[in-house]
Amino acid sequence: MKPNVLVVEDEELMRSILRQLLEDEGYRVLSADSAENALEIFAVNDVAVTLTDIKMAGMDGLELLDQIKTIDAEAIVIIMTAYSSVDSAIAALRKGVYDYVTKPFVNEDLLQTVRNAIRTKELFKENRNLRRELDKHYSFSEIISTSEALKQVFRIVEKVADTNVSVLIEGESGTGKELIARAIHYKSRRAAKPFLAVNCGALPESILESELFGHAKGAFTGATGDKKGLFRSADGGTLLLDEIGEMPLALQVKLLRALQEHEVTPVGASVPVKFDARIVAATNKNLEKEVAENRFREDLFYRLNVIEITLPPLRERRADVPLLAKHFIAQFAKEQNTTEKNITKEAMAALVNHQWQGNVRELQNAVERAFILGNDEVALENLPPKIRLGAENNYEMRDPEGLRPPLEEMERRYILEILKSVDEDKTAAAAILGIDLSTLYRKLKRYEEI
Repeated sequence: MKPNVLVVEDEELMRSILRQLLEDEGYRVLSADSAENALEIFAVNDVAVTLTDIKMAGMDGLELLDQIKTIDAEAIVIIMTAYSSVDSAIAALRKGVYDYVTKPFVNEDLLQTVRNAIRTKELFKENRNLRRELDKHYSFSEIISTSEALKQVFRIVEKVADTNVSVLIEGESGTGKELIARAIHYKSRRAAKPFLAVNCGALPESILESELFGHAKGAFTGATGDKKGLFRSADGGTLLLDEIGEMPLALQVKLLRALQEHEVTPVGASVPVKFDARIVAATNKNLEKEVAENRFREDLFYRLNVIEITLPPLRERRADVPLLAKHFIAQFAKEQNTTEKNITKEAMAALVNHQWQGNVRELQNAVERAFILGNDEVALENLPPKIRLGAENNYEMRDPEGLRPPLEEMERRYILEILKSVDEDKTAAAAILGIDLSTLYRKLKRYEEI
């Protein structure tokens, strides 16, 4: 469909000239002889660009601009005037006008301004569609978790995504640190720009420095050309520094300077270069402990740790295991174009009670193995040996149909043991536990309801 251009001009001859000029260019022209009339047209039509005179009887072009922006903040408006002045140009620009054209104008110049405006509108639309798709893809509304700790993580992501503050994501391997980093990126204004990641513990120091900051031609043997490095390659986007706790101390100094100055100096170069990338760091180490033991710079830690996100291990949210297992079964069935399989109660109990040192990644691999090896169901005998043997040796396995959060279960058992030790004397038990008697009664009542 041809883009709609709304022409707002109170002089009939000029309105007619503009209409003919734009229609010859292939646009569909809507015209109005006043700002008031223009608002009515704008409200009921899909207008790509509004081209309006600035000086008109009644509402002028600047007032019209305000009203249009109220209806659509992304509206593209071009102002025309024969009364050009610095003051009116500044006023129009401050109010969000796309461009400013003076009369008399050269036809080709005006058409080029409209072409540019149309392209900008198309980019706005593409961006909006991209954001909608990314929001859908990285939405937490259907996240596979009942954990309050994870829900708190999602709330933090929503709040910090559209800022530029540094984020430090902590958690064991397999807890999904990179997924959270990607969610931060794709929910931000940087979504259309690159998301790049580097494992700081996987490369030697000299190679890592070149990967991060780039290098100049001839900086070392094999440097046959200039290299931008990840900081500059992620310009406008996000750079994930994974396993930041593994970064050598000497390189930590250079990283700190880069973060403070927003510039990097490529290896072999003498002039620093600016960059605009949002930095997210991730680690499976306790960085505060690393700082205390002089293995990580304290100043760098505080520079990275503006917002801290801690991902709980899977063993601390066992109630999520059945949900995740069933999700993975459905996912594997779809990938292999086959029917979903039921999981036996024994297999589910074994999954729920396993310690999951590899977290969600280990669970996914275990379920996939059992799905492939099993016939009509995901059974205990098809799970990895250590999970199967652990189930056979565990005589107090949790019922997967009646899971309780681990901390609450531990508390329940402890309180019941204390009560048993004092022959069910609730007053004595409350004194030992250091809680009010009324608090103890509330807890016991809740345990009866579980």
